[in-house]
This record gives sequence, C-alpha cells and structure tokens, in this order.
Amino acid sequence: MAGKLTSETMRAQSLPVRGVKDDSREEFFYREDWLGEPWRKPDPVVLIHGNDESGVEWYAWVPRMAQEDRLIRPDLPGLGHSSVPRGFEYSLANLATFVTQVMDKAGVDSAHIVEAKTGGAVAMRFAADYPKRTRALVVVGGPASPLVIADPSPIPQRDRLGSNASKEMIAYWNTLFSGPDREGVKGLNKALSNFDLAKEGVLQRIAAPALVITADRSKMNSVEKVRAYQVQIPNSRLVVIRSDAYHIAAANADECVTQTLAFLKEQKA
Repeated sequence: MAGKLTSETMRAQSLPVRGVKDDSREEFFYREDWLGEPWRKPDPVVLIHGNDESGVEWYAWVPRMAQEDRLIRPDLPGLGHSSVPRGFEYSLANLATFVTQVMDKAGVDSAHIVEAKTGGAVAMRFAADYPKRTRALVVVGGPASPLVIADPSPIPQRDRLGSNASKEMIAYWNTLFSGPDREGVKGLNKALSNFDLAKEGVLQRIAAPALVITADRSKMNSVEKVRAYQVQIPNSRLVVIRSDAYHIAAANADECVTQTLAFLKEQKA
C-alpha cells in the first residue's frame, strides 16, 4: 500500500514527467500529465496536435486541464519525438490507429479525445472508427476537408495566431516551424490532401457526444463551413469564439480550455 501511494503521489506531481533529449525518437512517444490529488482517479484525455507541431504545443492547456484529468499528449509519427513505425503509411485511418497504439502503451482503454487544428481530422476519424474507445470528442479549429487559407496574410503566423499574438509568441512558432521533422510534415500533408469526412460518412458515424469550437473570423474555416459539417455529427454542438486566428487552441487557449472543461464535466455527470 505504501509503495502504491508513493507511486501515485509521484505521478500527481509529474510536470515534466521526464527529460527528453532534443534528438531522441521512439515509437508511440507521448507525454503524460496529472496534477490533481494523488488519491483521485482522473479521466484520461488524449490531446492530438496538428501538423508541424508536437504534444508540446498543448503547453497552455496543461496547468488547468491536468488538475482535472490525466492528459496523454502523443507526438504523431515523424513529428516531435515519435519515430515512424516500420511499414507505416500516412492516412487518416492509420493515424487514428496510431493514437490507439499510444493509448495501449499508456494503459488507457477509452478516453476523451481533444484535438487542435489539423489534428481534428485525425480525432474525428478516430471517434468514428473506435467508438468504444471514445468517451467524448472536442474539435478545436479542426477541418473536415482539405485546408484552404482565404486571402493569406504576408505577415508570418498572422493567420495562424491572430492579430493579438505577441512578438515572442510569433518568434516561438517561427522557430518551431524551422524544425527538422520534414518526414512527419510531408506525411501529414499527404494524409490531409484528399479527404471529406462528410461525403465519406465519417462524421455520421461518430457516436460520442461532441463539441466543436471555431473562431468567428478564421481564414481557414468560416463559421458557415464549420456549422455545415458539425450538424452532421449526431450528438454535437458548436461554440463560436471571437478570434481572427485559425489555431485557436494556441491563440485562445484559455477560452478553449474553459469550454472544454465545462463540456467534459457534463459528460462525467
């Protein structure tokens, strides 16, 4: 019993869980965060990042979310610290299966699935293909068809992070995108180049309760375009926040976390 309590206490203080060298790679890499009371058994939440990113990009979500839920933050194959599994072919179906393998490694049978940006297509495919492993789904600025940026700004990161982003935040994201993860970026681009989750019947197969969050002035997805696919998810609702960023999980993290926590609390009641 004492050993178990010690183990649980250590896990409750796990930020960061472990140090990782910049150039290290492993199959199905993920970070785990739980900052609540050590005697509680929190619900697991899997956070799926977008292209050209890694699980690190949920940094603004961890402080509040990890006090309520056990967070599993995978790096998608070829990005961050995840290597590309032998024989892996990039597709939304295979990326969804990759997430199940991360969950298996973490000892998680089912979880709430939360995504950011292009990770939304992976998350929605996951929820459709693995209904028993999906407790709830939260789509934060995610697309249901290939991305098109309307009237792109000449200012780096302006469309992604919005006009309120600080110089420091913009510099961070510029550095992030100069990273070496070209295989993963190319692979996700391939997986996201030709899909339509509505026409393919994926959205209609999602059984879990779902929350879709979008921005009112996103250049990636208009509110009308998002609503058109959201209504095809049977048990879903749409929340529109005020922002001109399309990566609202990063640019408007606090508001997105508030909406997500409230929604997940409903599902746990």
